[in-house]
Amino acid sequence: MYYNRLSRRVALTFVAIVLLLLGVPALAADGDVLVTNGSPSSPFAQNKQNEPGVAVNPSDPSVVVAGSNDEIDLEACNAGDQTTCPFTAGVGLSGVYFSFDGGQSWSQPTYSGLTARDCLGPAACTPHVGDIGTLPLYFENGLMSNGDPSLAFGPKPGADGRFSWSNGARLYYANLAGNLSTSRDERAFKGFIAIAVSRTDDVAAAAAGGNSGKNAWMSPVIVSSRMSSTTFSDKENIWVDNAASSPNFGNAYVCWVSFRSNGQHGAPEPLMVSRSTNGGDTWSGPKQVTQAANSVGVGGRQGCTMRTDSLGTLYVFWEGSDPSTKQSVQFMSRSFDGGNSFERPIAVATVVDVGKLDPVQGRLTIDGVAGARTDSFPSVDIANGAPTGANAPNTIVMTWSDARNGLNHEEALVQVSTDGGNSWSAPINAAASGDRPDFPAVAISPDGQDVYLTYDAFLNPWRDNTSDVRNMQGVVRFASGSDPSTWSTLHRGATGDARGSSANSLTSEFLGDYNYIAATNDFSVAVWNDTRDAAVCPAINAFRQSIVDDSPIAPPAPNADCPATFGNSDIFGGRFTAP
Repeated sequence: MYYNRLSRRVALTFVAIVLLLLGVPALAADGDVLVTNGSPSSPFAQNKQNEPGVAVNPSDPSVVVAGSNDEIDLEACNAGDQTTCPFTAGVGLSGVYFSFDGGQSWSQPTYSGLTARDCLGPAACTPHVGDIGTLPLYFENGLMSNGDPSLAFGPKPGADGRFSWSNGARLYYANLAGNLSTSRDERAFKGFIAIAVSRTDDVAAAAAGGNSGKNAWMSPVIVSSRMSSTTFSDKENIWVDNAASSPNFGNAYVCWVSFRSNGQHGAPEPLMVSRSTNGGDTWSGPKQVTQAANSVGVGGRQGCTMRTDSLGTLYVFWEGSDPSTKQSVQFMSRSFDGGNSFERPIAVATVVDVGKLDPVQGRLTIDGVAGARTDSFPSVDIANGAPTGANAPNTIVMTWSDARNGLNHEEALVQVSTDGGNSWSAPINAAASGDRPDFPAVAISPDGQDVYLTYDAFLNPWRDNTSDVRNMQGVVRFASGSDPSTWSTLHRGATGDARGSSANSLTSEFLGDYNYIAATNDFSVAVWNDTRDAAVCPAINAFRQSIVDDSPIAPPAPNADCPATFGNSDIFGGRFTAP
């Protein structure tokens, strides 16, 4: 049953009063909670999570599922060489977390698979079958889940193959996947890294874990076909046409960038899209939406995202380089026939990439040398009226992190289109004053009345050393869908120091590339990278500074030379309602 916004808030207030009178503590309607609550606080790297994704079931918004890059099952750094923190061969990285109260509380199930979580040293690690906190059925299918999570709910197909919400909901979880075996004859797919999709029709059973939870998942399906032996598929996004009014209702789509020479600079890297019309059992041969060249004259592309409107139009967005201006732009391409064909890409926004070039990583960072890498990939959502599609305004909102005002004056720019992407409003900074926003994500309610934004706010200027503090915190903001130019703050999370995060190589911080938010007509669920419980390690700071100074010293042993909670980056999030 669905309530309008006013009646729902009155009902919630009434319930809270009744609970108070009865002496029963009420759950906080808004606030942040630890999503990755199955993660240990130590040791590194098992305590490391980043790059969250989240999806809300449109037919039952109390059901929410999140994912992240989760290293809970990896070996500890002090297994074998104590100064190295490797990604354990064959061990999965795609964590999954469940909420059945609209994002107010979370659980992380335990399945069985290939694990190294008990490899705590001093002996070198030998992974084996045991408990895992990541997606199941990868080891059994000759695969390893490799992170970069993207999740979406869609309708379940019936026995006749037709989609209907009355059949139930199907959860899709897309991620990178690697071959478990290095032997050519035993590989599950041809290529270096592929895109795989896991699915479940029984979220409650999957959340319970154990054998029944494992069996609630279907085996992963490889989406990125036609790869060469050197193809690295990256930064995928999945979406399901979830509005019953659409002629393509139930279609599932995945986009990604196909690095055809394993990510080497200047390599061919087209943006690809594949679709499934049968609930993810099979996928079409990938459609190439862009040219493949990455050169001085053309430039590359990365960071795709997709949405559908109530009429079934599929929109694909990504960041790339405009050949005519040599400037970064946000591109859009639409398909009006369910992903069979795509129009020529259209530049819909200009971009000035955020950050300053870090000499350690050779890429832009938001907070300083050896810092957290950044990007300006687009985040997009459409008010498509799901689950029915009735009376949908089909308003499109897009955000990205932009530095057109210079270093230390970054913005979370938001643009809006009310005519199917044909025209766009001027960009508005949606970040709070004084925030240096990174990884912004935007969501609009299906009825178009509420717009929500989340990002990591960096609170200090860009640092040229590793000794000065680098505070950051998660932020959630709100604007009315009728006036998305005026923003207010719903929440500011606890402050942490980004220096407490780490790449497995130890040479720099690591927070990934994105946060995520999803909206219903009554609330939003946000998830963000968080370092409130990550301890800064002086020995690591000195090691990173030595690399900056081009006089590297020997790396420390994190589990022996650092505070126990060094590297403990988490995913925090919560349920947030419109004011």
